[in-house]
Amino acid sequence: MENKPHMENRHQLVIVVGSVREGRFGPVVASWVAEQAGSHGVFDVDVVDLAEIDVPLALPAASPRLARDDYPRPAGMAALTSALTNADAFIVVTPEYNHSYPASLKAAIDWHFTQWTAKPVAFVSYGGAAGGRHAVLHLENVLTELHAVTVRDGLAFPNYFTSWKEGRPLDPESAAYARTVLDQLAWWAIALRSARDAVPYPG
Repeated sequence: MENKPHMENRHQLVIVVGSVREGRFGPVVASWVAEQAGSHGVFDVDVVDLAEIDVPLALPAASPRLARDDYPRPAGMAALTSALTNADAFIVVTPEYNHSYPASLKAAIDWHFTQWTAKPVAFVSYGGAAGGRHAVLHLENVLTELHAVTVRDGLAFPNYFTSWKEGRPLDPESAAYARTVLDQLAWWAIALRSARDAVPYPG
């Protein structure tokens, strides 16, 4: 019998499309990931595309550590902030640009602080030969600094321009790999939400 995570109710998963570059492949990957997450059975899924949100590179002088509830974000960022606040778990979909992740993604992360705290994050990356793995290594360091919990397993798609067709990866094992990631993410989402409800996170 398959061992499924126990849950009393569904958990909110936010999938973040990190690239805003013209001609980007991120929405294709995110759509497939959302399909896998929707059929997994634990999550309500919300896809947040940074290309549709006002995410300035210039941040205000106020520290989000000090102004958690009234941090002066632009009005166009309200939907992003709300989605991150309400999330129980995240999947970040990122390409690899020059051995790292896009500036748009770093800006979106830096505009927020407590929204990531004590919540699990998984990564789905795509790129050339490395499949975006360098970007993920950097993101793990950044999100650990924000007290998020990064999930060990992830999905990486090397040479995505030849390994996908009609919106789906050609590797027949991809859906099984995605289920492994989602199983781990669900376990952490359930455990960490229970912990947050029971005891305020220190820090």
